[in-house]
Amino acid sequence: MTMTKTKLLTADDLLRLYSEGVRGELIRGELCETMPSGQEHGEIAAHLCYLLISFVKPRRLGRVMASDAGVWLERDPDTVREPDVAFFAADNMPPPGARVRGYAEVVPNLVVEIASPSDSAREVRDKARMWLSFGVRIVWVVYPDARAVELHTGDGGRRMLAESDTLDGGDVLPGFSCRVGDIFDVY
Repeated sequence: MTMTKTKLLTADDLLRLYSEGVRGELIRGELCETMPSGQEHGEIAAHLCYLLISFVKPRRLGRVMASDAGVWLERDPDTVREPDVAFFAADNMPPPGARVRGYAEVVPNLVVEIASPSDSAREVRDKARMWLSFGVRIVWVVYPDARAVELHTGDGGRRMLAESDTLDGGDVLPGFSCRVGDIFDVY
């Protein structure tokens, strides 16, 4: 029996593929192509970026990034994942004005994942646990159909917030808060 070994891709390969129109994540060297998630998903992600940037930028707390930026989590074999929204504290990032042309090479402090209609609750929770296993301190899982947010913390805590509840930044973004329903009110 002859076995062929699949060539694993690197983060540099993924950047090259992106410039050729291939979109996806790299998981331990294997490409997992992704598809656009739709208008609602994009509007919620953009609105969350707006809410977070409006809080983070004037206070010079760090940087907020959208999904296609990518985060390099493992090397040899490489893993590059795309959170829908991510916040990186200033003390983890290059100085303001420094350009980073590749993927972020530090773990975000906060990650937002927006559940797509095709995602199962288990898949989304597994993704939240994956981010926490790499050192992310807070993960917000946004459920558009339920108009709810599930909050995951590094200590294993998890709780569901309804539309009328207040979502806050915990010790990652002290002082940040918004009503969960405001996340979905994109107009």
